[in-house]
Amino acid sequence: MGKSRRTVPEELLLLALDPTTGTTAQPQTLDLGLAGAQLVELSLAGRIVPEGDRIAVVLARPTGDPTLDHALELLRRRGSPVRAAHWIGGPRLGLRQTYLAHLERCGMVTAVPGQMCGVLPTTRYQASDDCTNAAIKQRLDTAIRTGVPPDPRTAALAALAHSVGLGKHLYPGNEGRSSRSRLRDLIRYDPLGGMVAHAVMDVQNGLPAQQNRSSQGSGAGSGAGSGRSGARATNRAPGGRVSAPRVGVR
Repeated sequence: MGKSRRTVPEELLLLALDPTTGTTAQPQTLDLGLAGAQLVELSLAGRIVPEGDRIAVVLARPTGDPTLDHALELLRRRGSPVRAAHWIGGPRLGLRQTYLAHLERCGMVTAVPGQMCGVLPTTRYQASDDCTNAAIKQRLDTAIRTGVPPDPRTAALAALAHSVGLGKHLYPGNEGRSSRSRLRDLIRYDPLGGMVAHAVMDVQNGLPAQQNRSSQGSGAGSGAGSGRSGARATNRAPGGRVSAPRVGVR
């Protein structure tokens, strides 16, 4: 994979980066979104395919991107298709810092050391090229404004941005309400991105752990499936739409 195109995880992190504070919005959920974005990018690269709500490796050849290749190798070692929600909810916390360091090495952001309260060391990150961030946001704005179906990459990015709660960061206030709603609706234009985004929201709502408990209590067969259906039903708002949890912005 060449570097002429930014990856979905890179773009998601750049969208979350606040140009004023140098911090990322939604830090509590961004790791989950980045893990999901890796699945989307690996699918776009032809390395994995969805099998229902599971992910299967079909080509283990490295992409040339070290962060993606690490994820691909972990998926390959599973030996069998893995549920997207189980993968996203796995022990991969810290992806935000991993990708910030990655973007710094690639020259996309600049680390600015500082201090919090004049004592605690802290690091802010500034985008090296504001035009790049503006171009990413413009793709979402265009899809929202025109209603023209976006390309799969943009649709997946929109779905992931919604799933981690970036809507209020990108389109704040009452004036941004309709844009946030349309951002959510873009999820339908990319089936894989939509599946991954729903998996991210499932993890935030504690679905994987609930699934495991249901499976252990009912054993193999229809009981596990009905446990999944019952858990998923708790995440649906009136009208059948999946609702993301309310998460704060730091």
